[in-house]
Amino acid sequence: MSIVPREAQPYQGRRAGLVSRSIAGVIDGVVVVAVLLGGYLSVNGLRFLINPRGFQFSEASPVPGVTTGLLILVVYLAVAWSATGRTYGCHVMGLRVVSGRGGLLRPHVALLRAVFCALFPLGLLLCAGGRQHNSVQDLVLRTSVIYDWRPRATTMRS
Repeated sequence: MSIVPREAQPYQGRRAGLVSRSIAGVIDGVVVVAVLLGGYLSVNGLRFLINPRGFQFSEASPVPGVTTGLLILVVYLAVAWSATGRTYGCHVMGLRVVSGRGGLLRPHVALLRAVFCALFPLGLLLCAGGRQHNSVQDLVLRTSVIYDWRPRATTMRS
């Protein structure tokens, strides 16, 4: 008995396209925004506990906010891809990021891919064309995003 739904079995192991990857990216973006908002509220909550009478919410400046958000995104993506091959968005969409040999990404490759994805998200658009559905990040780092509904990744690192 397979854990992969019958309807999904023909797609198991195939490379994911633009729509699935984009939806996973939006979900991951929501996760990062939630973490960023949670951090902001936590810092302000701590400030309130320290000085309740003089408390005012700190201003959220755009440049530090975006920089912090990108840093959180890079760490989140790199850790998830090197540990399990999938972020929460990938999990929801049944996707996994794999190396050229089909195994888990090495930590340094996952970090490079995360930086590349955070700084050049338009590279994903390349996967809309062609049979291989490779983004710019996939071509440069020799990675792939596949449909994979299995709960655990292949532990092989390559």
